Amino acid sequence: MTNGPTSSMRKSLFVMLIAAAAGSLAACSTLPAYTKPDVAVPAHYAGASATPAPTHGWSVAAPADTAPRGPWWSAFDDAELNSLEARVDVSNQTVKQAVAQLQQARAMVAYQRAGFFPTVTAGASALRYRTSQNVKHTSRAGVTEPDYLVGLNASWEPDLFGRVRDATVGARDEAQATQGDLDAVRLSISADLAADYFDLRALDIQKKLLDDTVTAYAAALKIIEQQFQKGVVDASAVAQAQTQLESTRTQDTDIDVQRAQLQHAIATLIGEPASTFTIAPDTAAVPVPAIPPGLPSQLLERRPDIAAAERRVAEANAQIGEARAAYYPNLTLSASAGLESTFFAPWLTAPSLFWSLGSQIAGTLIDGGRRDAALQGAHAQYDGVVAGYRQTVLVAFQQVEDQLSALNTLASEAQSQQRAASAAERSLQLTTNRFNAGAVSYLDVVTAQTIALTNERTVDQIDARRIDASVQLLKSLGGGWDRAVLTSAENAK
Repeated sequence: MTNGPTSSMRKSLFVMLIAAAAGSLAACSTLPAYTKPDVAVPAHYAGASATPAPTHGWSVAAPADTAPRGPWWSAFDDAELNSLEARVDVSNQTVKQAVAQLQQARAMVAYQRAGFFPTVTAGASALRYRTSQNVKHTSRAGVTEPDYLVGLNASWEPDLFGRVRDATVGARDEAQATQGDLDAVRLSISADLAADYFDLRALDIQKKLLDDTVTAYAAALKIIEQQFQKGVVDASAVAQAQTQLESTRTQDTDIDVQRAQLQHAIATLIGEPASTFTIAPDTAAVPVPAIPPGLPSQLLERRPDIAAAERRVAEANAQIGEARAAYYPNLTLSASAGLESTFFAPWLTAPSLFWSLGSQIAGTLIDGGRRDAALQGAHAQYDGVVAGYRQTVLVAFQQVEDQLSALNTLASEAQSQQRAASAAERSLQLTTNRFNAGAVSYLDVVTAQTIALTNERTVDQIDARRIDASVQLLKSLGGGWDRAVLTSAENAK
C-alpha cells in the first residue's frame, strides 16, 4: 500500500532536483564587473636621487615576487632588536585584537557561503489535545486524544540572481581587507618598537657623553678650587665651574627619566609589565642602513593599508550587486516528511508516513522606493571608498617622500654638524690653553665647554633622527610586505 506514495515522492523529488539544477545553471549575477581604481603614480620618488646604493638586509618588493622575505628590521643588524620584534606577534595585545577581528571576518565568509546550501531541521513531539464538545459538525467534539509526530523539514533557496554569491564575495573581500588591517597593525607596532628601541639607544649614547662630561667638569672644578686656594683665580671662577658641573648633572639625570619612559613603552609593545622589563645600556653607534625605495608603483603592492583599502573597494562593489539582487524574486524549494499517529503502537509503521513537496516564488512589487534608496546608497558608499583608497595612496607617497627628504637633509646636516663639533672641540682646547696661560678668564672656558657639549649632543641627536627616519621609511615602504599574503592567507583557511 505504500508503493504509490513512495513512488510519487521519488518522482517529485527527481523533478524538484532537475528544476533546481536548471535554475542554478541559469543563475545570473548582479555583481558589477570590478576593476581596481586608477591612481596617479609618479615615475620616481623626488627624494630618491640622493639615496645610497642598496646594502644587505632588505630587498625591494615586486608585484610578482613571491619569494619569502626576512623581517624588515634585520636591515639594522641588531640582535637585541630582532629578539624584541619576535615577541610582538606572540604577546602584543593590539595584534591579538586584530587577529581576533580577522577570525571574525573569516567566520562571516563561512556564514555567507552557507546560503548556497539547503537548511534541514528535525523535530519530534508527543502531545494530547481535546476538541471542544460545543463544536458542531465534527466527530471529534469532546474527544481527548494523543498525537505522536517526528519529521524532517528541508528548504532551499537557489541563488538564481547571485544574492548569496555577491554577499559571499563581499565577505571574502572584507576578510582580505581585515588581513591587510592586521598586517598594517603589525607593521605599525614593529615600527614603533624599533623607533623606541633606537631612541633608547640614542639616549644611552647621550648618557655616556654626559657622564664623561660630568667627570671632566668635576675634575676641572677641583683644579679651579685648588687655584682659588692659591689665589690664582677669584671666587667667580669657582662659582662658574660649579654652575657648569651642576647644570650638566641635571641634564644627565633627565636622560634617566626619558630612558625609563622608553623602556616602559617597549615593555608594553612586547606585552610585558613595565616593572619586570629592562634593557641593558648599549652605547655602540648605530649605522644608518641604505634603503632602496624601488619604484613608486611597487608601493601599491607592499603597503598593507593600501591593500586593505583596495579590498574594501571590491567589497563595496559586491554590495552594489546585493542591492541589485533585491529587485528580483526569490525562489524557495521545500520538502518535509515524517511519521504521525494518534496511537503510539503503529507510530513507526509505513501507514504513519506523511510528506510534502513544494515551491514558492515571491518578489516585492512596491516598497516605497526602499530598494532604489539602498542601491543609491551602495553606489555612494562605493564612490566614498574609492576616494578613501586614493587618499590612502596619496598619503603613502607623501610619507615616503617625507622620509627620503629627511634622510637626504639629515645626511647633509650630519656632515656639517660634525665639522661644527670638531671646530668647537678645537676652540675649547685653545681657550683652555689660553686660560692656563692667564690670557683669558674662566668664563671663556665655560662658554667654550658649553658650545662644545651642545655641538657634540647635536651630532648624536642628528644621528638618532637619521635612524628614526630610516625606520619610518621602511614602514612607509611597507616593510617588505607582499600583497600576495592576502591570497595565501585566504587559501590557507
